[in-house]
Amino acid sequence: MKGFTRFASLALAAAMAVTLFATVGFAAPTVIKLGTTVNEQDSFQVAALKFGELVKERTNGAYVIEIYPNAALGDERTMLEGMQMGTLDMGIITSGPFVNFVPEFGVLDLPFIFVSNAHAYAVLDGELGQSILAKLDGVGIKGLAYAERGFRNLTNSVRPVKSASDIKGLKIRVMENEVYTNTFKALGVNAVPMAWTETLTALQQGTIEGQENPVNVIHAFKLWESQKHVTMTRHAYAAAIFTMSKRLFDKLPADVQKIVRDAAQEAAVYERAWVADNEARQLADLKKNGMAVIEEPDIESFKSGVQSVYDKYPAFAGDLKKIQAATPK
Repeated sequence: MKGFTRFASLALAAAMAVTLFATVGFAAPTVIKLGTTVNEQDSFQVAALKFGELVKERTNGAYVIEIYPNAALGDERTMLEGMQMGTLDMGIITSGPFVNFVPEFGVLDLPFIFVSNAHAYAVLDGELGQSILAKLDGVGIKGLAYAERGFRNLTNSVRPVKSASDIKGLKIRVMENEVYTNTFKALGVNAVPMAWTETLTALQQGTIEGQENPVNVIHAFKLWESQKHVTMTRHAYAAAIFTMSKRLFDKLPADVQKIVRDAAQEAAVYERAWVADNEARQLADLKKNGMAVIEEPDIESFKSGVQSVYDKYPAFAGDLKKIQAATPK
């Protein structure tokens, strides 16, 4: 009987401890799932880890960010649609697919509009970039901050590309974005819109001959395994946008909303610096792994080749002038 009494006492004490644990606020943390389509070597992972660190620290562990890389939660468009429906919490998404949800994003995808990283940051973090980001509210997505995908460059498996004439006829994967498709069609390319999740297989199988992405992507995904030639065209700057389901964001307490917004911006700035600090090393690695890099192609020939693209988007004219006006002196 004494044994039973002792067991009952221990059980009661344990139950009281659990009650006390909950009463004083030691509840299980709220988990927020964040998806990307990239691997753990990519700069998006750097941004996601920094964001998670800041959120956990500033909420005293009440909110925890779980990161799902490698398209575990779907391709970028699927993730955006999931956030709209409230079935996915968060993502870091390349800016390209956003034009399919908010057309105004298209102005940011026009070729050769940013002269430097500093120019891009001034626009994205300034009035124009933030006003475009805010339009995501209207489609059920909360835009938090612009991190960096970077200036995009061409790779292919066929031949060196030194000028625009060399690119004609190549079968090149582009993002699922009308502006990118029209840009490469204007250059005489067989442009193939394709999700990144399908691209690596298509490159390996030779169903496409090339793609365009920043150096950090070419490096992170070891594109030297299927691509021989790199041309540093820097034809477009792509952001990477911290996004959250608006349904989830609206449910967060006001102080946590501020923490999430501030952490996203700080993580974005941190990741931009990481990209800049690592590009030279990554470019050297591309060469070491057998890629032939043309660092100074005839950019004017590319710019001339895409002039017709601007005429296709008269609605962007006003915002384009604002971008040009923000060019650093």
